[in-house]
Amino acid sequence: MVASRTNSSAAPAVFAQALAALRSVRVRPELRLTEVPPPARIAPHAVALTAEVLVASDDEDDLASGRFVLLHDPACPEPWGGPWRVVTFARAELEPEMGTDPFLSEVGWSWLMESLESYDVRFSAEAGTVTTVVSESFGGLSERPRVVELEIRASWTPEDGNPAAHLEAWADLLCTVAGLPPLPEGVVALPGRRR
Repeated sequence: MVASRTNSSAAPAVFAQALAALRSVRVRPELRLTEVPPPARIAPHAVALTAEVLVASDDEDDLASGRFVLLHDPACPEPWGGPWRVVTFARAELEPEMGTDPFLSEVGWSWLMESLESYDVRFSAEAGTVTTVVSESFGGLSERPRVVELEIRASWTPEDGNPAAHLEAWADLLCTVAGLPPLPEGVVALPGRRR
């Protein structure tokens, strides 16, 4: 079930439909979606999910993690350019040799754009940052391996009334940054386990 927040006693029908669409999303079995409390005071109506990409269903170490938030404000805030806004975060530890790639940030952003385009979703006002962190240890910690992390923070305004496709595109982005190979054409992922 997807957690949601609304400031009125009854959510507008369009928001209720968006919740139903998000609840119907099926993701890869390696991806675990969990409901979380949505942010307060950003929009009158919101829903939030966190996700972890796991090696195996009983594995405690995640390959990638992130957060997907769908905001709805019928007043259409000017920066959004519409009544909806998707706000996302994706983080993964990458192979150490990727830390030397000067184009890694651009690659991270292109993964997001390619994910959205592959689901043929319409969006506007996209914005975000891609952060690459390379950690090297010295002295008494010099035996630790180099750690490379990639963080993609992005938001956009959905224009197609299909929040489920935006969630599916973001879920694919999370699997990409985790290093999972794409599913072959025509193969449908079995439903992931939800809590």
